[in-house]
Amino acid sequence: MSQTEQAVKNDGTIASVSGPVVTARNLNARMNDVVYVGDEGLMGEVIEIEDDITTVQVYEETSGIAPREPVENTGEPLSVDLGPGLLDTIYDGVQRPLDVLEDKMGSPYLDRGVDAPGIELDRQWSFEPTIEEGTLVEAGDIIGTVDETVTIEHKVMVPPNSDGGEVVSIESGSFTVEETVAELDTGEEIQMRQEWPVREARPSVEKKTPRTPLVSGQRILDGLFPIAKGGTAAIPGPFGSGKTVTQHQLAKYADADIIIYVGCGERGNEMTEVIDDFPELEDPSTGNPLMARTSLIANTSNMPVAARESCVYTGITIAEFYRDMGYDVALMADSTSRWAEAMREISSRLEEMPGEEGYPAYLAARLSQFYERAGYFENINGTEGSVSAIGAVSPPGGDFSEPVTQNTLRIVKTFWALDADLAERRHFPAINWNESYSLYKDQLDPWFQENVSEEWPEQRQWAVDVLDEESELQEIVQLVGKDALPEDQQLTLEVARYLREAHLQQNAFHPVDTYCPPEKTYMTVTAIHTFSDEAFDALDAGVPVDEVISVDAIPRLNRIGVQEEYTEYIETLKTDIKEQIRELY
Repeated sequence: MSQTEQAVKNDGTIASVSGPVVTARNLNARMNDVVYVGDEGLMGEVIEIEDDITTVQVYEETSGIAPREPVENTGEPLSVDLGPGLLDTIYDGVQRPLDVLEDKMGSPYLDRGVDAPGIELDRQWSFEPTIEEGTLVEAGDIIGTVDETVTIEHKVMVPPNSDGGEVVSIESGSFTVEETVAELDTGEEIQMRQEWPVREARPSVEKKTPRTPLVSGQRILDGLFPIAKGGTAAIPGPFGSGKTVTQHQLAKYADADIIIYVGCGERGNEMTEVIDDFPELEDPSTGNPLMARTSLIANTSNMPVAARESCVYTGITIAEFYRDMGYDVALMADSTSRWAEAMREISSRLEEMPGEEGYPAYLAARLSQFYERAGYFENINGTEGSVSAIGAVSPPGGDFSEPVTQNTLRIVKTFWALDADLAERRHFPAINWNESYSLYKDQLDPWFQENVSEEWPEQRQWAVDVLDEESELQEIVQLVGKDALPEDQQLTLEVARYLREAHLQQNAFHPVDTYCPPEKTYMTVTAIHTFSDEAFDALDAGVPVDEVISVDAIPRLNRIGVQEEYTEYIETLKTDIKEQIRELY
């Protein structure tokens, strides 16, 4: 049988259309095959097969397509192009570069059926081998490098599914991603371009326990609820509480080598802000453009719902690719609730049995599959790399008992709960310290003790205890008022106020306060602790609490965050607090 006859045999016709869900008759296909639907060739993916009826979720708007139009099967699963050129690029949910599509269409308003490869196929890259002819290589081995951006050196690897062999030809020069840069004695030719199915995790040797923090520069996160490199975190919160801003701060300042930012079903104006801002931002760690180590996947709420379902897989697959090179990657998914809503819509159109609140019964399994691909790994080429997955959750009405939040809670090990009341009081980041937690604290403490201070765990625990006591006292204050409390409890409330205002509160728009190194975070707590110790000593000596808290030096605690040269400022402040309080008795 000829190839043409085989292609005709594999093709089918549309039987019915229900929004993004299309059924095809007589289509010879497998689960997760990519197909092209209708006369316009709309991209879709097989999600259900029953007898001669194949169900396809289409990644583009389906209005206008009709029964009996053709459906063409590619025979391949949904995959992404991997190679140099992924960074400093903005994609849609199925890895189509938006700038290339705009140039092709001559307009930012894209027509259906338009397509483009994920990486530029005709661009020349300067390839430098890191091995010599005669070297025996295996799957995943690094054979050369390319300067992908001014910040990141791209490492060209043998594909993970290669049988390996002895290198018989390799040389430096300028190549496109489809040209052969090395040849093995088995006849296999290695290019810089790879393809990988998005729903399949890339292989590794071992998933290890992460012991290095992903330093975010946010005091409440690094100080109280740290996440590890290779860790998982959720940021749930109602509308306007600061989920997106918190993820923007992490994308800008987290000490990851690579940032993958997935805008999954968010409002168009928010994604526009990201797309406009990120190319203009300077990477604080290198001084180069932030986009030089960033890949953006933009899938807004008005884009087809099925593409929203695939965009998180596209993002995590790109993240795993850079992890295999030995890089630490941070992936921001904003938000997984929109992803879950896409699953719910597709599931309802398939007439599947609904679970809680109409979400599909496999919601927890899909969330687990996504977060489980994060971790700190020993790669098959001997390097070590990590993928940290940080997902925003948008529970309706801020109700944390809804299914997406609860299922995410069971999976992730760091929980940063955003609070609408804090946001209304203009306390940002609006992370509720009473509801949030991190299960990484114990395994990360040795790093903080070695790199910041031996007393890091003790200072953190002191701050947590004060905030817990304040929470209990506030219930009494609401009943009888602050003045009815004993003086020591009034002083505890004052110490907790400075912890909230000087330590937990942070101005994302101030050029200095927007990022706080761990050393400054630690010293801020020690300064407040010094005030607490001296104030309670004065109280024990009989000094009234009003006199203690009226000391001139104490309000300067609130200005620590904006001090660029903070070490001398804090040490001087601690000395002034001690001297001025001790003068009272």
